[in-house]
Amino acid sequence: MSDTTNRRLNQALLGQLPAHVAVPRYDRAQLGQAIVHIGLGNFHRAHQALYLDDLFHAQGPGPWGVCGVGLLPQDRTMAEALRPQDLLYTLVERDEGVETVRVIGAQRGYLHAPSEPEAVLSKMADPATRIVSLTVTEGGYYLDHSSGELEQDHPNLRHDLEKPAEAPVSVYGYLAEALNRCRKAGITPFTVLSCDNLQSNGEIARRMLTSFARLRDAELGTWIEANVAFPNCMVDRITPVTTELHREQVKTLLGGVEDAWPVVAEPFRQWVVEDRFCNGRPDLAAVGVQMTSDVHPYELMKIHLLNASHQALCHHGVLLGYVTADEAMQDPDLRALLDRYMDTVRPLIHEPPGVNLKEYQQTLISRFANPSVKDQLARIAFYASSGIPKFVLPIAREQLQKGGPMEVFALVVAGWIRYLGGKDDAGQPITPTDPMKELLQSRVRFGDTDPAPFVGLRQIFGTDLPQSETFVAAVRKVLESLYAKGTRATLKDYLGT
Repeated sequence: MSDTTNRRLNQALLGQLPAHVAVPRYDRAQLGQAIVHIGLGNFHRAHQALYLDDLFHAQGPGPWGVCGVGLLPQDRTMAEALRPQDLLYTLVERDEGVETVRVIGAQRGYLHAPSEPEAVLSKMADPATRIVSLTVTEGGYYLDHSSGELEQDHPNLRHDLEKPAEAPVSVYGYLAEALNRCRKAGITPFTVLSCDNLQSNGEIARRMLTSFARLRDAELGTWIEANVAFPNCMVDRITPVTTELHREQVKTLLGGVEDAWPVVAEPFRQWVVEDRFCNGRPDLAAVGVQMTSDVHPYELMKIHLLNASHQALCHHGVLLGYVTADEAMQDPDLRALLDRYMDTVRPLIHEPPGVNLKEYQQTLISRFANPSVKDQLARIAFYASSGIPKFVLPIAREQLQKGGPMEVFALVVAGWIRYLGGKDDAGQPITPTDPMKELLQSRVRFGDTDPAPFVGLRQIFGTDLPQSETFVAAVRKVLESLYAKGTRATLKDYLGT
């Protein structure tokens, strides 16, 4: 038995790991912490941190190491997982028949904001901090979908505005206080780099933060507007939730060494960043990041093809009894649904420079069907209330204006409603995962084929779609079929399969 068996991953054990495990070959002790990342979940660790790890291998250690910040009380578990491991973790990339294992060393610190708020603020306001990046999910932006404005009456924001002497609880509370300290100290502010799956994520971060800051202090809001950069960026990589099976598999791959929170991901990754920073940046282009003056075409391609298709897949997949995306993609009716959806949407999207949208579509189909990733449909469904208004409905509106067919959009929305009914086609219970599930399910009654109460949710559908008889009638027709005939027969009828 190896002397590494049942020991936790740490810096001292790197040289004892099996030969097939790639480990940091640069001196981690020489890494700075110029990047503070808020929301250190699996996606950041499989994506941005990997690009930085590539950079350190290519160019040696430098200032651009990461100090992670957990904003939520439950983020303490990440601290408990990573601190005993010297902030190291394992990334496993899996494709059919191919597996690579790598230990990532880009992270050099981790702070838990609810437990140590002053340490977080001091780190963010430190002159050595040059970028604060975010993956806080759409809900962390406090964006009112119906108005496009800051949800300033949210209890977290009210707390941070009304009790500025207390520890912040929102991302804007931390950003505004840290930037105010930079302003008062006369130091160059950090760039705010949103890496969340939002169209115009940098612009949203700018508008929401400056709105918050002006409510706190008008001069601070004006200073942030004039001095802080908020680049837009597009990020892409399918990264499932870590399971106990993943932990056991990684332990075997590491020769008996335990990793409390490894990450599994597909091989594909993409990062397109608007080259607009106010306090320097790492040489990301050297490791495959596309730096550009306009991210918008890439954002639209990704959200309207990948993210929207994910929403088309997850609800119908669960209704048919599937658990993971790759299982669902083996179903010819679900595969036909995604083909039809993307075939309908693709002509409405402008091709970004250097991209063939038809080839991109085929790449997406292959990625969704990757049997080695086991992406949970429940994980994808978690984002429906935040994603469908951004990924699906804007194109549906455009199609309505053009007088084009609405069937694929109706299939997505009606499938979501039917899923929220709480039973799959076999009568087995469905437990929705969406953060808004209580509100959503209050507008749904199993067996009710009238979508009007659900479509009337202003924060999801706005004020226009509930008034569109074409849209509502199309959703009603699909919903009637889903209850009368079931998901399988409905898909066959609509798709001709």
